[in-house]
Amino acid sequence: MTERRSEGPQGSPVGLHRVLEPAGVLPQAARRLDTDPRIRPDEVRVRVERLNLDAASYRQLHTAHGGDPGAIRREVAEIIGARGKMHNPVTGSGGMLVGTVEEAGPESPLGLKPGDRVATLVSLTLTPLAITDGLAAWDGRSEQIPTDGHAILFARSIAAVLPGDLPVPLALSVMDVCGAPALTHRVVRQFQGPGGASPGGVGGRPPSEGTAPGGPVVAVLGGAGKSGSLSLAAARRAGAARTIGLVPNEAERDRLAATGLADAVVLADARDPVAVAEALGEPADVTVVCVDVPGCEHGAILATAPGGTVIFFSMATSFSAAALGAEGLAADVTMLIGNGYVPGHVELALDLLRSEPAVRALFTAREG
Repeated sequence: MTERRSEGPQGSPVGLHRVLEPAGVLPQAARRLDTDPRIRPDEVRVRVERLNLDAASYRQLHTAHGGDPGAIRREVAEIIGARGKMHNPVTGSGGMLVGTVEEAGPESPLGLKPGDRVATLVSLTLTPLAITDGLAAWDGRSEQIPTDGHAILFARSIAAVLPGDLPVPLALSVMDVCGAPALTHRVVRQFQGPGGASPGGVGGRPPSEGTAPGGPVVAVLGGAGKSGSLSLAAARRAGAARTIGLVPNEAERDRLAATGLADAVVLADARDPVAVAEALGEPADVTVVCVDVPGCEHGAILATAPGGTVIFFSMATSFSAAALGAEGLAADVTMLIGNGYVPGHVELALDLLRSEPAVRALFTAREG
């Protein structure tokens, strides 16, 4: 057993004691974290078996290295070694991990015990992480990275015990994006039309001009992807009157259309605002952005009805492009940044996977 640190009764619940530089920032903003395996009384140490890079980070690495698996693997290993966490310096994003609890401090509030196989539901950009195998078992060709090492969870971290009825890669893929369907479900439930149960849209505001009785029109940019397919299923479950999935090519259009998750599937480059608006054909009350490339902000705003809501889930989203774009278009839209956490998000996402064969088929095809 690794010796527990003796200095101080416990660490900062948000991990300030693990920040090496610069002083005074939270772990997510730090350049380097302390990966010492000795835990404080409110920490948990996890033996890591698999990392899951977020889609935007892996796409950036793949593009930067021309798809060279060896070069991708080397850069990821270098980032982890230099920073004590997986924090892509270009995209600012990381991912999540799966592992087994080795030791849980007696004052940890996470409810985990040694032997629990867990997935972390906080970003790798703020999780102290050390690897011991140089990522030698990873072929560099997918977002999921088999590896060996350890990670540290703080009192304010979030982790979930892996479900026993799902393969680990599949469960990890779902848990990695579970914030998207949960927030989509919440917004659609709140954004009721004249026939809905609530008095108005998000925050009690009136529904947008085109809202259909009984629920909003929901458009998902990147509807054939992991977070996109779950968001479509969540929107329908929450009472959307109509769902539209936007995809970039015919292969994804055919794949999504075959599932029936969307009432309509349209084809357009999400980075082309005019093409997006024309493809949708009608303004959406709720637009969900699940595309892992930069430049999708203006299309989402232009495609959203006055009084509507845009939810940005992509780590490639630019705050300035969204804010200034909405201002420049005189667009009266509420813009939300999905932070990956909504109470009950894991349970909702896993239930959608289990109850919607079409969702599981899309995930399985991508993992295969």
